[in-house]
Amino acid sequence: MAFVSLSRRDMNVLGKIKDPESDPSLAVYIDATLPKDSHIRDAELYEKLSQRERDIIISIQKLETQHAKQQSSEMASVDIIKGYRECVSRFGQLVEEYPHYASARNNRAQALRRLYGDSMLVSDGSQLPQALLHGQDAAERMESAQSILSDLDRAILLLTPTGRFPKLSPQAARTLSLAHTQRAAIYHMTSKLIDSRPVSIVPERREAGWTKLEFEENASRDFAMGGRYGNEIARGLAVSTNPTAKLCGQMVREAMKKEYGPDFAL
Repeated sequence: MAFVSLSRRDMNVLGKIKDPESDPSLAVYIDATLPKDSHIRDAELYEKLSQRERDIIISIQKLETQHAKQQSSEMASVDIIKGYRECVSRFGQLVEEYPHYASARNNRAQALRRLYGDSMLVSDGSQLPQALLHGQDAAERMESAQSILSDLDRAILLLTPTGRFPKLSPQAARTLSLAHTQRAAIYHMTSKLIDSRPVSIVPERREAGWTKLEFEENASRDFAMGGRYGNEIARGLAVSTNPTAKLCGQMVREAMKKEYGPDFAL
């Protein structure tokens, strides 16, 4: 096997291929002394809101345990679906009372994704096994997709730091990472299904006019952002889902093989 000594410039180029969104100047610093949510600076109020969220999440966990016991049926029971809808409603009340509380928006989006699945942006996508709901009409699916994407957009906008050396609390970074990763998962699933099913999105959404390549690129970008804010799985998915990076990686591998011989492995 050939051993190759690479310069710092070579390593930077290869690092850019590995993470197309990488930029040392945009590194995020985690500061535990910062408020857990920059829009909810009252620590006592934040703890009350977090407890309300935890109570809803515990309810969802119980529903998932109940669903897991129904091994004889692929369809979720009426009680489980009703329970999920109630949890979505409870998150909605929290969002209505505190519209700048990003974590509640992120969790409401996650609960709705469980109901409708990541294929909600394509026609008949609800028929895939990822969703608890099956057979809902197009209007309902489009409305849910609009709600999910709007929640994720808003959560990201609320928490994204600004400035040359941005800082975030660990809690804000985690929520921001999850919001980007959730949106990436939806875009990624859509990119895989768009060839066989037409996109079904409200025309006001920017995604309504996207091509397969645009869904792939935006999925990769969101995965990369999820990785930047702390999700290592999302960071890895950013590479595997980026069409440009994959093409560049193949070209670099071929060039390196020609330069250093067939034993070179990247």
